[in-house]
Amino acid sequence: MAYTEKNYKTKKELIQDFKSGIKIVVYQPGPFGPEVRDGTRCIEGPHYPEAHRFYVFVEVKDGCIIKILG
Repeated sequence: MAYTEKNYKTKKELIQDFKSGIKIVVYQPGPFGPEVRDGTRCIEGPHYPEAHRFYVFVEVKDGCIIKILG
């Protein structure tokens, strides 16, 4: 699981920013991060300690989202 630098409240908001061409940087909190390896990853939001209300699978390259898979 990973987070985006911006604390998106909804999946729709994340997708809108991505479609607008905004660079979305991802990171992994805790002892295994902050880097996120290239490949398919699950993004969750909003950030802890808020309850997660959405999950979205994305393709990550060089720490940024390059494709939203759903």
